[in-house]
Amino acid sequence: MNDEIRVRIAPSPTGYLHIGTAHTALFNWLFARQKNGKFILRIEDTDTERSKEEFVTDITDGLSWLGIDWDEGPERNEPFGPYKQSDRLQIYQDYAEKLLKENKAYYCYCTAEELIKEREVQEQKKLAPKYSGKCRNLTNEQVKKCQAEGRKPTIRFIVEPKKIAFTDLVKGDIEFDTSLFGDFVIMKSDGRPVFLFAGAIDDFMMKISHVIRGEDHLSNTPRQILLGEALNFFVPEYGHLPLILNPDRTKLSKRKNPTSINKDFRNTGYLPEAMINFIAIMGWSAKNDQELWTLKDLINEFNFRDVGKSPAVFDGQKLNYLNGYYIRKMSVGELSKAAEPFLQKAGLSDGKDKLLSALSLVQERVKKLSDIPELIEFFFKNPEFSQDLLIMKNSTKEKIKIALEESYKHLFEESDFGRDSLEQLLRAVAAKNNLKAGEVLWPLRVALTGKEASPGAFEVLECLGKEESLKRIKKSIDMLK
Repeated sequence: MNDEIRVRIAPSPTGYLHIGTAHTALFNWLFARQKNGKFILRIEDTDTERSKEEFVTDITDGLSWLGIDWDEGPERNEPFGPYKQSDRLQIYQDYAEKLLKENKAYYCYCTAEELIKEREVQEQKKLAPKYSGKCRNLTNEQVKKCQAEGRKPTIRFIVEPKKIAFTDLVKGDIEFDTSLFGDFVIMKSDGRPVFLFAGAIDDFMMKISHVIRGEDHLSNTPRQILLGEALNFFVPEYGHLPLILNPDRTKLSKRKNPTSINKDFRNTGYLPEAMINFIAIMGWSAKNDQELWTLKDLINEFNFRDVGKSPAVFDGQKLNYLNGYYIRKMSVGELSKAAEPFLQKAGLSDGKDKLLSALSLVQERVKKLSDIPELIEFFFKNPEFSQDLLIMKNSTKEKIKIALEESYKHLFEESDFGRDSLEQLLRAVAAKNNLKAGEVLWPLRVALTGKEASPGAFEVLECLGKEESLKRIKKSIDMLK
């Protein structure tokens, strides 16, 4: 076996890059980078009906956006390519023929209906469902009869009863009883390989040293070990990562939940730094309970011993917290550039100085970049709101009207529109008119922003400037007449 650490991620391009696939890719990548090994991207596209090139592009774009690069992959064929399974079909056929010649596999002519009926009988008898093996010893006459009926055979691998034991990188010692399996299909009736057969061959030919994947593949591992032994392959080490569940412990499904790296996260304003940090701490935790990680730090600290055995939970609030943290670390210029696609879509990209001022006021409140247009739109558009929003709780329409009129009068006369001067002025207005500070600042803030929650009145006044602020306050006064 090659001493070099070689790991792979092998997604099927039948959908967009899933966060679970990204999770597996990250842990493989960290292991490879830590051990100065190689990380390989292989595309498992033998499902021709559902595989699409657009999904291949989405997968490669998403991994690149996250900062997960690969040393070998489908864009080149060296040294062990092709790296798309659709370009390797003859290889799988040749290995299947080898197993047939060595009497380690056979043609199975059972129809889907016959297999369903067989399973139903087993269920009625409360037996573990497995193939009976009835095609293993067909006579020549029986084969000719099946062929005459136009049946297209699959190829099944012969499973002899034995114990398969291995040490999982995550779960520890595991043992399987192969007598529970039954002979399994390795080649479909259309001549294409099943996932576990093609994967075992590719892992051997690409010299994969460690197969690290989700625990939903755990049941495939003993079958692939059997195939490896039958074909005289070296057997890689295996590690099975915990699945990702919803907070209610149900399976994280792309039909019900945000799961696409590009569509659901990147395109809604999450940062790659936050996504990597979030994905890393789903199912893995360092001994010091640290939660904020850079890729460089993760490479240094990652260890399979610290990967949990129980399912990881997708915590949307944690993701928003992390994304907000990384957004707050950005300079206003960096934030402006990152938010540009969202601002352009909302028609809020004009006026750079005004934009930077607006962003500086809302940066602490932003959880994801797509929040920004709504948070700052009042800087660029006259706000729309109801009269009821102006009236602070536990106050009256009359008091609010006085507050706005007095504020307007003093602001009109004020030449210094810096926030410190404005604060001193408006607090004096409140005291002079026997009003609470909130009875002045609340309606002012609503008049300026049209929002129940927004940056403070002093900051907004300074950012909007005297002329625009007075215009909006006047409009609100008119609403209360």
